[in-house]
Amino acid sequence: MSGAALSPPTNSKSLTQTVSGSHKFVIEGYSLAKGMGVGKHIASDVFTVGGYHWAIYFYPDGKNPEDNSAYVSVFIALASEGTDVRALFELTLLDQSGQGKHKVHSHFDRSLETGPYTLKYKGSMWGYKRFFRRSLLETSDFLKNDCLKINCTVGVVVSASDCPQHYSINIPESDIGSHFGALLDNMEGSDIIFDVAGEKFHAHKLMLAARSPEFRSKFLDGLDEEKNEIIVTDLEPKVFKAMLHFIYKDTLTEEVATVSSTTTSHFPVSETLTAKLLAAADKYGLGRLRLICESCLCKDICVNSVADILTLADHCHATELKAVCLKFAAQNLAAVMRSDGFEHMKEKGPWLQSEILKTIAGGEGEGSSAVEKSQSVWGQLSDGGDTNGRRVRQRI
Repeated sequence: MSGAALSPPTNSKSLTQTVSGSHKFVIEGYSLAKGMGVGKHIASDVFTVGGYHWAIYFYPDGKNPEDNSAYVSVFIALASEGTDVRALFELTLLDQSGQGKHKVHSHFDRSLETGPYTLKYKGSMWGYKRFFRRSLLETSDFLKNDCLKINCTVGVVVSASDCPQHYSINIPESDIGSHFGALLDNMEGSDIIFDVAGEKFHAHKLMLAARSPEFRSKFLDGLDEEKNEIIVTDLEPKVFKAMLHFIYKDTLTEEVATVSSTTTSHFPVSETLTAKLLAAADKYGLGRLRLICESCLCKDICVNSVADILTLADHCHATELKAVCLKFAAQNLAAVMRSDGFEHMKEKGPWLQSEILKTIAGGEGEGSSAVEKSQSVWGQLSDGGDTNGRRVRQRI
């Protein structure tokens, strides 16, 4: 085979499934139909399922002479030309009392055991000679106002070969972000200017409104819709720039994406670019950006940072990040309580101590009672130490 040209491998797939449809057959004047004779039937209108015609046959005096009219018979018949038509069936005599106690004869329930039923030719039938004892039927809730209602479901089995395309056209990844980003970069068509600490940012009202409910309120529903310039006082230029970048391109700026870990920073986590961007995302309703920032900050959780990150997450409604911080703090309580950030947390969000307590109470295993655990932990949170003098092992 050395040097011989090899054809690429090929594959195909056969898919077998059912094409289903239902038909309701209402029989009025049941008492008048009795006595028409064994083997004689009342037929429904013809209906189509899976490319074949079908009809329901109801035998008031039964189909089988041997039953002496003791049973009514119900069948579903192939009413069009066809050979070896495979199908699943369900015949339901509807309870008219409203209690939903229908009498169901279903082939669907047995399909995995016996397979579909095969109808060989036009006129082939599937059903029950002894569908229901007539004496019971006539005193039941299935017969009301001399009327019967029968529902029939047919599932025709069809098979098809699914072959892959021999030729294909490669479709590139979506580049809508780059197109919108170009509008931001070249300021073409901009209709709003933001003044952030003296630095000017040109943008487009419709773009901002489409991405942010806060901007939508300002430009489409609020007092700022006629303004051409807005002064922003609560964000730094680099934060506002990163937020605009995300709004237009749905990606982080390189500065945010490569920011150093907060665990090695010499300033509080709230002063990092990622934290400030999280706060901006919360204010302007940028849910996806908020989750991205939460994910970035989640990687920096440690004993020294968790209290600060928890405080930030609580303030910015970052629920996913907050849940991770609570779990980590609960697992490493004694060590966390000795961190500088814990005192800051107690000052800025004293309620978070209770939430840590609830996390511990909810996550403890068997052993001492919940009351004893709560008292022990609460003592630590209140006094700043382990009331029993034990050291909580740090789990990172």
